[in-house]
This record gives sequence, structure tokens and C-alpha cells, in this order.
Amino acid sequence: MPQKVLITAGAAGIGREFARAFAKTGAKIFICDIDDKGLADMAKEIPGLVARRCDIGQRAEIEKMVPEAIAALGGLDVLINNAGVAGMTLPVDQYPPDDWDKVVAINLTGMFDVTRLAIPALKESEAGVIINMTSIAGRFGFANRSPYSATKWGVIGFTKTLAVELGAFGIRANAIAPGQVEGDRIQRVFQGRAQISGKSVKEVQEESFAYTSIKKFVDPKDIAALAVFLASPAAKTISGQVIPIDSDRQHA
Repeated sequence: MPQKVLITAGAAGIGREFARAFAKTGAKIFICDIDDKGLADMAKEIPGLVARRCDIGQRAEIEKMVPEAIAALGGLDVLINNAGVAGMTLPVDQYPPDDWDKVVAINLTGMFDVTRLAIPALKESEAGVIINMTSIAGRFGFANRSPYSATKWGVIGFTKTLAVELGAFGIRANAIAPGQVEGDRIQRVFQGRAQISGKSVKEVQEESFAYTSIKKFVDPKDIAALAVFLASPAAKTISGQVIPIDSDRQHA
């Protein structure tokens, strides 16, 4: 039977690669996002994929989306909590509280809401899987990125708790911790760091790569391949783990 997969923020970036990778396995896929054009493009690209708008920062929208996804898929085997925002690049004493609340609402509270609503369907699966996207920012402190780092640490605690609670039901929960992923998002982060430090974007990028043994950005396709593995029978005894895919980042 094909896996039934729900992917949040599945219309672009890493989420889009998740959808493409699982589609190649023959999975049935439901994605949500706030990117209307991206949703339309993905629905055209992958036959049978169901794409719906949902703001993961809004509980009422999540409470409509998750039941719709389960109904459209005819159940649920794999939940990928991919939605997240980077937040601003500012020190704690200058950070706007409203933006802090926004980052927490999407990165952590939204993940909680999607997961709690998906668990009953995952319990009915023969091999339920939850994959939560954290970050290297969930393993180290990052100056001027307080809400992002705090929420990504929270994702790890949430994931480990899910693994303990749900193991008896055959549900596995793991977190993927990417490093510097190739794309527009990391460039915006570098620009923010450059602005606050007075350095050039090139200097910021070079400093960041100084902490990695492999001097390359992470390919989103590689992250998707890891997710497919974690959702497969080959990973049937892997749960409660945080798996870095970060070009071997040693410290920050």
C-alpha cells in the first residue's frame, strides 16, 4: 500500500523536495502552505497530489486542514512538520515581542497543533511516522537569532517526548537538523548577519563555513532523501533521534 503523507509548508524549498521525493516512492501526498502559486504549481507537477492553503500560525486553519488531509488521503502514515520561519536578526533586548510570538506560533505551537490532530490517524497506521524539522540552531546557541534557536531546541524536546509517548502504538518520531541549506533563505540570514555586524555578506558566509568540515551548502534533495529513509522500513527501529545533515558542523 502506498504511504499517505502530510507535509506542511510543502509548496517550496525543502517542503517541495519532500513532496517530490515521496511522490517517486508512489506515496499519496497532501501538502499545505501559504504560497498559493507554489501550491498550484505542485498540484500540476505531481499527479494526484492534494494542495491546500493553511497558515500554520493560525490554530483555526490547522483544525480545518488536518481533518481534510486525513480524509483526502484516506488515513495517514507519515506526518512531516516542515513549516517554520526564520524570524529577525536582532539581539534579545531589541527583539520585537510581536515577532517573537509569531516565530513561536509557527515553529513550535503550530507543530504541536498539527501533530495532536494527526496522532489519532497515525495510531491507525501500521507504521506511523512523524518527522519534525529542527535545525543546527536547535543544537547550539545563535547570536541574534533568539526565537528561532529557542523554538528549534523546543522541537527537539517535543520530538523526543513524542517518541516516548507514541512508541507503544508503533509510531516513530525523529527530527532532522539541517545546517546551511542552499537557497534564498540562507542568503537572507547572511544579509541579516552582515547588516548587524557591519561585515560583507561574503565575509559572513566564509565565517559560517569555517565551522564546517564540508565547505558546501546542504542540498534540499539530500534532506528529502533522509526523510524518505526515516519513513521507510529500513528505519523501523530509529525513533527519538535528532539527525544532523549539516556538512559536519562541529561548533558555533
